[in-house]
Amino acid sequence: MLFSELPLANPLQRAIRAVGYEHPTPIQEKSILSLLEKKDLLGIAQTGTGKTAAFALPILQLLLESGKVRAPKTCRALILLPTRELAIQVEDCFRQYAQFTAISTACIFGGVNDASQKRNLIRGVDVLVATPGRLLDLIGQKAVSLKALEFFVLDEADRMLDMGFIHDIRKVVALLPQNRQNLFFSATMPEDITKLAATILRPNPVRVEVAPQSTPIERIRQELYRIDKRRKGALLKELLLEHTEMKKVLVFSRTKHGADKITRVLEKAGVKCAAIHGNKSQNRRQEALGNFKSEKIRVLVATDIAARGIDVDDVSHVFNYDLPDVPETFVHRIGRTARAGKDGIAISFCSPDEEQDLRAIEKLTRVKIPEGDKAVYEKLPPPQKETPESEMRNARGRMSRNDAEKRASKSREKRPRDVQPRDNQPRDAQPREPREGEKPAEGLPHKHRRRNRPGSRARRRMREAASN
Repeated sequence: MLFSELPLANPLQRAIRAVGYEHPTPIQEKSILSLLEKKDLLGIAQTGTGKTAAFALPILQLLLESGKVRAPKTCRALILLPTRELAIQVEDCFRQYAQFTAISTACIFGGVNDASQKRNLIRGVDVLVATPGRLLDLIGQKAVSLKALEFFVLDEADRMLDMGFIHDIRKVVALLPQNRQNLFFSATMPEDITKLAATILRPNPVRVEVAPQSTPIERIRQELYRIDKRRKGALLKELLLEHTEMKKVLVFSRTKHGADKITRVLEKAGVKCAAIHGNKSQNRRQEALGNFKSEKIRVLVATDIAARGIDVDDVSHVFNYDLPDVPETFVHRIGRTARAGKDGIAISFCSPDEEQDLRAIEKLTRVKIPEGDKAVYEKLPPPQKETPESEMRNARGRMSRNDAEKRASKSREKRPRDVQPRDNQPRDAQPREPREGEKPAEGLPHKHRRRNRPGSRARRRMREAASN
């Protein structure tokens, strides 16, 4: 099938040709015709399958056919998304598809001043792309109303629940009018997602599933390197310096602090990179993402905030520096490469305490990840001996605190008995000699004597000199 065969208006067909689309993807082919019939839809598709165009084009077509005029401070279509980056990307897609029409769009999200967003809503918009928190905030300020809503889209529903937006979603759904068309998209369908879909969709929605749930894209070639945590940075640096074909690389870290640490390691090695995570300001995140898209930087280090919805063309390699706790997240991470019919490579690092996560990932994806080139280990520094403190730090989040403390105490018992830890040395073992002019308090042990504040002796001398 060709896009030209779909019953879309001429301005939309013109926009489709302008962006270079010819053949619809499976989810687009299965969704567009059903949505044009004003049916509710439940879509299950992994990332990179063209979901945005699957719901954007029929919504724009129905908006054009209705001929209604938007009212002030209202919207006719609402697309709810979990992250700022994803909201900006989806709104940009709507702008491209509606570039030859009079349909207006707006995007609202948190982390920035809301003055300009409220100005954009004064006259009303046809399509509003929003994150849940900022949407509820502007509704509370009476800057926007959902009373005239005709289309409601909840995208990346499973990610919404992972990020704790379930209560905000329920608040938004309670404000929606009864007469509306609902679209619900998710990459996975666990039980809690199924229950949420039942509260939003009308009975008997059209169900579209274009791939088995939580299976990685077949065009992605995967590699696995088993290595201790302390040498992961050295391994990443060695692979990037050795393979110059890695021109556009996305590295995933478990934590924000870890992402910054990886960035510092790569910068010292002369690799152009930047980090993107929740502690970065919106401007810094957009700048890093823009530099990565334009290839001004080679590596983008990110937490799972970037695991979904960030559509960056031609990502050649994805590194799982830390394996995710949730196996489904692994699928979304590696889905950043091999997009639009291209091939890609996903490389994962696995430390000893992540073996359980690796087994869960391989069970979910039904793929045994092959080992990478073992010759690279010879170029790395030798492994360092673990200390009791590092064992506790590495075990944090992997076992209970009591188990971690028992593990560390066993390591401490192996120390020579004649070596006493520094913290157990008595503070008054070697009393300090009083300074000149200092009179220690009588009857008090040395550790309880009061010391003069810094500079007090100099101030006293200045007063004595002034009095003389």
